[in-house]
Amino acid sequence: MHATLDHTMMRVEDLDTALDWYTTHLDYEEKGRWEAETFTNVFLGPEEIHEEGALLELTYNHDGRTYEMGDAWGHIAVRCDDVYDAYAELMDSGVEDYRDPDSCGGSYAFVKDPDGHEIEVVERDHGSKWSLDHTMLRVEDSDETIGWLTRKLEYGLFRREEFDDFALYFMKPDEAADEAMSLELTDNLDDRTYDLGDAWGHVAVRADDLQGFWGTLMDRHAPDYRDPESCGNRYAFTKGPDGHEIEIVER
Repeated sequence: MHATLDHTMMRVEDLDTALDWYTTHLDYEEKGRWEAETFTNVFLGPEEIHEEGALLELTYNHDGRTYEMGDAWGHIAVRCDDVYDAYAELMDSGVEDYRDPDSCGGSYAFVKDPDGHEIEVVERDHGSKWSLDHTMLRVEDSDETIGWLTRKLEYGLFRREEFDDFALYFMKPDEAADEAMSLELTDNLDDRTYDLGDAWGHVAVRADDLQGFWGTLMDRHAPDYRDPESCGNRYAFTKGPDGHEIEIVER
């Protein structure tokens, strides 16, 4: 099992506006599209992306619904060489000022897309500019979630930062490339609970063999949420301990 992260899905209320924002400000290009009767999925990423790099999936439902952000999902993070230069570039292109590098200790910054999804800008010495670095999930019990990812997906903990009132844990497959997206687990070390909302959809992991991968997950007692047969044998879904949906896609 490799389980490299393939994409993060967000729901948007105006597809044209979202596409214009990501293609204009992050220089993303359309990598794929699925047009269905009631929804449209569009996959985006930088022009040059590592073979293990992750994409952003925008889902637009055709019924005009609105979405609740919730707080169980935190943000996606994109890479740059210099956070000050990158933030200035975003401001010059018309992105709204949200959390500049100085307000974040000079090591990262945040902006928001038109639907309110938070996007962190982080300095990295690997990966193409604006490529996805990680997706942050808030968890109520980091020990449980770390154990779940280790047991079910064979993820490893490669970075941790612990403070008085919160802790951050970064995980991905041990053999994954530096350019692969990781999961950032945020544990606020208190008794709060989180609302998943519906503005965020899921993260997806890659499988060489969907049926075999699903069988392994079931052997490891992962939740049977949407099995391959119920999804036309094109993909499947399980859930993490905090209810975050995890799609399995065959690549």
